[in-house]
Amino acid sequence: MAPETDDRRDRKDFSPAPVITALHTANFVPALLNAVNAVVPFNGALLTRIYLDRRPGHVYDTVRAERRQLVVDQYLDTAYLLDPIYNAFVQGLGDSVLRLRDVAPDHFRRSTYFKHYYGNIDLADELAVLVRLPDRSALFMSLGRLGGEPRFLSREVTALRRELEVIAALVRKHFDRPAPPPPPQPDVTTSITEALDTFGEGVLTAREQEIATLNLRGHSTASISEVTGTAVGTVKIHRKNLYRKLRISSQSELLARFLGAVMA
Repeated sequence: MAPETDDRRDRKDFSPAPVITALHTANFVPALLNAVNAVVPFNGALLTRIYLDRRPGHVYDTVRAERRQLVVDQYLDTAYLLDPIYNAFVQGLGDSVLRLRDVAPDHFRRSTYFKHYYGNIDLADELAVLVRLPDRSALFMSLGRLGGEPRFLSREVTALRRELEVIAALVRKHFDRPAPPPPPQPDVTTSITEALDTFGEGVLTAREQEIATLNLRGHSTASISEVTGTAVGTVKIHRKNLYRKLRISSQSELLARFLGAVMA
């Protein structure tokens, strides 16, 4: 394997002093992002507070106004449900620094999440900082590099992980109050575990449900075969049968049917 290279120079150490000064003020997140950027440079950021039982709450972003609907609103509305990083949080991931590709399934570029959201927002790479909060929510910092920029390197991830304990302490100190109750909104099943586990209930068999949800997450036929312990040919038969039962003929239609079930 060729050694990692990167043209970026003059990196600085993480400096907590300005972040501490900004605790409990509107300047906290910008100060935190500036400190993180000194360790691992990035082009843009979207910070959300994510939950097990409701939609994410918007905290901060650097997205241009003309791209907010595509990048921010679409994610907060439904796209987060299929985000591998959000799913890792639901499955119990603790304080972490990781790249999207560290948790994405194989064939991620063929997944519904990539085709209908991620592939349209012009990111070359995504680095996530996840900090668990006392009320079972978490602050999710999505840091991006745009198309044409180099991907995040393993040594950059390692460098930021060395600062994670301090970052987590600062975040928990700033968000030391419980999140406010959500505003009135449509009754949406926001836990991906519940939403995916009940998708197709009453129509599909348990095995067909499992294959449909793995397909939605971006697993290939071979990966589904390995995860479920089912022969590749049998997986293909199950997929053909579930498409027939749902009266669909493509993965795009499968996503539409899933999102419709979530919003119902």
